[in-house]
Amino acid sequence: MKTASDYILPAHSEWDIIIIGGGATGLGTALDAVTRGLKTLLVEQSDFAKGTSSRSTKLVHGGVRYLAQGDIGLVKRALKERGLLQQNASHLVQHEEFIIPCYSWFSVIKYLTGLTLYDWLAGKFSFGKSRFFSTKETLQRMPGIRSKGLKGSISYYDGKFDDARLAINIAQTAVEQGATICNYTKVTNLIKNESGAVTGIEILHILNGNTAKAKGKVVINATGVFVDDILAMNDPTSKKLVRPSQGVHIVLHKAFLQSHAALMIPKTSDGRVLFAVPWHDHLLVGTTDTPLNEHALEPRALKEEVDFILNTAGDYFQKVPNEQDILSVFSGLRPLAAPASGDENNTKEISRDHKLIVSAKGLITITGGKWTTYRSMAEETVDLAISHAQLKATTCKTQNLNIHGCSAFNGNHYLDLYGSDREKIEKLAAELPEFNQKLHPDFSDSEIQVIWAARYEMAKTVEDVLSRRLRILFIDARAAKMMAPKVAAILAAEFSQDESWQIEQVKAFNLLADGYIYGHQNSEQLPN
Repeated sequence: MKTASDYILPAHSEWDIIIIGGGATGLGTALDAVTRGLKTLLVEQSDFAKGTSSRSTKLVHGGVRYLAQGDIGLVKRALKERGLLQQNASHLVQHEEFIIPCYSWFSVIKYLTGLTLYDWLAGKFSFGKSRFFSTKETLQRMPGIRSKGLKGSISYYDGKFDDARLAINIAQTAVEQGATICNYTKVTNLIKNESGAVTGIEILHILNGNTAKAKGKVVINATGVFVDDILAMNDPTSKKLVRPSQGVHIVLHKAFLQSHAALMIPKTSDGRVLFAVPWHDHLLVGTTDTPLNEHALEPRALKEEVDFILNTAGDYFQKVPNEQDILSVFSGLRPLAAPASGDENNTKEISRDHKLIVSAKGLITITGGKWTTYRSMAEETVDLAISHAQLKATTCKTQNLNIHGCSAFNGNHYLDLYGSDREKIEKLAAELPEFNQKLHPDFSDSEIQVIWAARYEMAKTVEDVLSRRLRILFIDARAAKMMAPKVAAILAAEFSQDESWQIEQVKAFNLLADGYIYGHQNSEQLPN
């Protein structure tokens, strides 16, 4: 199996397209470009999907919230992309029933009308028909919901997925198509010619300290909340394009909802939307929407955000969750396209759609948008790059291109999320029976998956494995800490590293994981 996990860029190289950023947009752009016959390089300063792209609400959706705001065009485009994504990554994207509890008859009428329109906009890409359930039916389908005052509910269908797993699979697909994809490769400067046009990048290999230069006919800045940092390399006086908005999620035991359906709260006390989604046999609850003035690879939840989620969930759950029930808490920064003027503290007024611009000759910037529309955003970006740099390329191929692993999904086995790779993992397990041990008694994941991640999924650290290949850190941070020494030992053997490397890996991971444990975060980093 072809992999780019050990690829090191030569000191000098030349490409048609260079993409900076290994999140959903950057990886999608690399896949689009290489399938059009363009020589493509992608570099990512950390691991793929380290930032926003692994920290979503795990929804593949048209955006019921945006429908309520009247953005019909955005919703219709997203619903089409939702359908294509389920078709092309069927092992990761599932149909999910969402239930909106209604505590007034006005709510019943309003949401049923709106969601009927939502279904109609999806057309042939519909995931299922919306309908009304009585109070009795609602409590049967969602026994964990508050029954007092309940008039019934509206059921509708959207998509659910594993964001980081999809990012890894897109990277694998791009590599298989001929792209060069490098994680832990940081851009330190842009290269310009005498006329000021951007002609390439200078990079630093984070893990070994080597440097290199890559020349490109066009450079694409797809770095999410970090786009302004790259733009500043070109012009220190450039106006900021992004206003980060922080979304926080907590993970609880599945018993708090006791349903295969997800809960959607369309209007919280401050007008936001909250979801409770069954995910990896647990319950993911979020998200908040807090404007920030700064960005980081590891943003931390504010206490008021966690309190908001707990309090809102408590209004709808029969069993009220508290801080001790939180298994993991994580934050992500949405790269919202900043407004030209107006109230920048209200994220409702900041564009949810994407922004695509030529920042300078040879430099294109793409920002904003969301996971569901990553493919169409990539298509637009490559179209602009081809036109801007007068590249010779074919038309877009990704609309009907299967993502690595695409196969029928049944969800009954813990290896099903690997799709067509499941058989290969099982074959590897048969060849290495000594690695068929569980990593933790409460989880099905085994040691062989660590070897698979190192050999075929470009994982290089304990964090890569436990955060974005197996997702344990996002599900149960304390369990992830217990797994860390075993994962470090396996990786050390795979990468020919010594005991001191293992110790440093475990130490670094434990420090990171403490930020996902709400008690640690609350006492050490958050104000009371």
